[in-house]
Order: sequence, then C-alpha cells, then structure tokens
Amino acid sequence: MGISRRSPEEKKQIIKEALETGNSSLVARKYNVTPSVVARWVKENKPDPMKEIINRALKKTPGLSESAKETKQIEEQNFKLKKLIGEKELEIDILRDLLKKTKIPLPPR
Repeated sequence: MGISRRSPEEKKQIIKEALETGNSSLVARKYNVTPSVVARWVKENKPDPMKEIINRALKKTPGLSESAKETKQIEEQNFKLKKLIGEKELEIDILRDLLKKTKIPLPPR
C-alpha cells in the first residue's frame, strides 16, 4: 500500500468534516485515511483563538503592530548583546587562566 497524496481541497474538506462531526476516526474511515493523519491535519489547521484576538486588536489599533515590531527588534538585539557579553566573559576567563599559567601577576578586576 503506497502513500496517497491528497489535494489541498480534499484535505480542507476532510478537516472541515472532522471539525463539524468532532470525530476524526469516522471521517478517516469515510475517506480511507489513517485516523492519526486526520487528527494531525485538524490540529495543524485548527484556528488559534488567541491569534485571532491578537490580529483583531492589531487591526483596530495600527500603532500596536508597530510597537510589536519594535519590541521584537529590541528582543532580538537584546539576545545578540547577551550572547556577545557571554562570549567576551568567556574570552576574559580563558585569558586570565592563561596568564595564571604563565605566572604573570593579574590586575585587579
């Protein structure tokens, strides 16, 4: 038995029926598809109520989307800076260890 590919329209129909009936197994038998596959399709395509609420709020208040983009940029920059600081601290520790091994007195921190 080979893998059968379903068209996007057919998948949408199967997902729609599974959501309406609330029974993925029954719909899977009807379309000769594995129940776990139907359940996965439903899970992947189930609308996320939180995303819908956020999208509606962003549409009503355009300034929010701009501040959300700015926040994301700031978070990315913050992550990069933290990574850079960690690398520099590691480099300093390695150099201090090297200086200790060469018996050179260290300056106070």
